[in-house]
Amino acid sequence: MKLTYYGHSCFKVEIKGKHILFDPFITENEFAKHIDINTIEADYIFLTHGHFDHILDAEAIALRTNAKIVANWEVATWFNKRGITNYHPINIGGKWVFDFGTVKCVNAVHSSGLPDGSYGGSPIGFVVTSQEGNFYYSGDTALTMDMQLIAAYTTLNFCVFPIGDVFTMDTTDAIQAAKMVDCTNIIGVHYDTFGYIKIDKQKTIDLFNSAALLLKLPGIGETIEL
Repeated sequence: MKLTYYGHSCFKVEIKGKHILFDPFITENEFAKHIDINTIEADYIFLTHGHFDHILDAEAIALRTNAKIVANWEVATWFNKRGITNYHPINIGGKWVFDFGTVKCVNAVHSSGLPDGSYGGSPIGFVVTSQEGNFYYSGDTALTMDMQLIAAYTTLNFCVFPIGDVFTMDTTDAIQAAKMVDCTNIIGVHYDTFGYIKIDKQKTIDLFNSAALLLKLPGIGETIEL
């Protein structure tokens, strides 16, 4: 699998020739000014919740590419009301078989509201299983005991966790989350974009290393093999 990082919590994974984009927030991210959203390929856009810093560019990319938006019921139908006809609702505990693999929707402990004040439903995470590998994207979340259930049914190749603190897990909690899901290969997201969530990158990497975990912090626009 290939993963391309677009800043904040936005990344794309390529599986079986499909481009799967998560939580696109690019055009208002000052650190991602060099990314042109019109060049991003997408067959699917997965959204973990309704906050602006996770859905900002979803509509524009979906309209250009006809990518299918996958989100909880409230977020998916909110986009449908805005003219997106290619969408798929999913909710906690459910799963669906797509042409690239199976996606199970899991709990995230956070909040969710849409930019116009609409109710955003429950925030979610995704566990993706495929012939090319498996991964867990937690979305914005606190550390939760629910994470230990994931290790009971999925062997993970990597996880994508927020590490910026204040609104989500911090480094210490993300390390604990990695242990709970039994995964040693972590991609860190949701840090540095805003003043509240600035981190010391090297210190954070060192803390993961001290726990026998590998933390990767790809540059914005960088593609890595997993």
